[in-house]
Amino acid sequence: MLDHVVIGVADYERSKAFYRAALAPLGLDVVLEADGVACGFGKQGNPEFWVGTRERSCKPGLRELYHPSYYGAFVFDPDNNNIEAVCHKPA
Repeated sequence: MLDHVVIGVADYERSKAFYRAALAPLGLDVVLEADGVACGFGKQGNPEFWVGTRERSCKPGLRELYHPSYYGAFVFDPDNNNIEAVCHKPA
């Protein structure tokens, strides 16, 4: 049901360093970074846990940074947590 989890942070670089150290014993490291505002931790190139700045992005669309057919749309709950619906199928 869940494709990945994202933690919104106030200080991206500080949080990236913290999670890099905290997740290293589990064998996880940064496998993808998006424009210096978000990064995905995982194994074998598969990001499963994300850390990023808390910017609202509510428009659906292609997110080719992840892969060519990644189509995502965002929904925000009452506490401003981001839930993303994703389709991985090619157009």
